[in-house]
Amino acid sequence: MTQEVLEDLRTIFSDVCQDFEATLEECDGERDPVHLLITYPPKVAISRLVNSLKGVSSRLIRKKHYSSIERALWGGSLWSPSYFAGSAGGAPLSIIKQYIEQQNTPD
Repeated sequence: MTQEVLEDLRTIFSDVCQDFEATLEECDGERDPVHLLITYPPKVAISRLVNSLKGVSSRLIRKKHYSSIERALWGGSLWSPSYFAGSAGGAPLSIIKQYIEQQNTPD
């Protein structure tokens, strides 16, 4: 990931979240993992949201033919098939946002 790709991903993720009546609170990443903090209504199945986030972003980012992405595809895919989703109900959002902001964001 580069800073340019992450900026595009933030926009894409935000748009997808709006389709689910959700809000992208924070987004950052390192060379490989991307961390998202999303507020979403209880009627949304997290698996559907993640599937849409990964599918839409993969299609749109791959269309841009970033050289850094082309070299790092997972067997032709932008994302691995796995993901981790955790609830942050007990933690203050400011602490979670701070954790995401402190990722080793690439140049």
